[in-house]
Amino acid sequence: MATAGERAVHAYIAAAPKAVQPMLRELRQAIKSAAPKAEEKLSYRMPFYAYHGRLIYFGAHKTHVGMYPIIGREKDLYAKELKPYMAAKATLQFPIGQPIPIALVKKVVRERAKENEAKAPGKSPSKKSALKNHRRTDRGRQS
Repeated sequence: MATAGERAVHAYIAAAPKAVQPMLRELRQAIKSAAPKAEEKLSYRMPFYAYHGRLIYFGAHKTHVGMYPIIGREKDLYAKELKPYMAAKATLQFPIGQPIPIALVKKVVRERAKENEAKAPGKSPSKKSALKNHRRTDRGRQS
């Protein structure tokens, strides 16, 4: 059974112009293939994938399909391959009607997932949760 996020992404693609729907489905499949454990959702009214934090977004626009953010190591690792699609500091644009470089998309997503995994265990708790945990520990010590 599909999750609420999966249903929302399906609805997003179904509501997009017919000409762009195949590109969106292809991009969705590539992302899910590269990061099978990522949770599919909508955020900022766009399909979004969460895996140990924010992984990747994509969205349909008038003349292109965008993919964001391209901000980590993947930007340097695949700079030459990404160059034709980089539209801004952290944005890839795939023109409507042209093939999406699926192998490149998968490499980018895998690298971002790897970075997110590496950051996850060492993530320091927020000040609020650290304070809450400290209070719990203090209560346990009081007799």
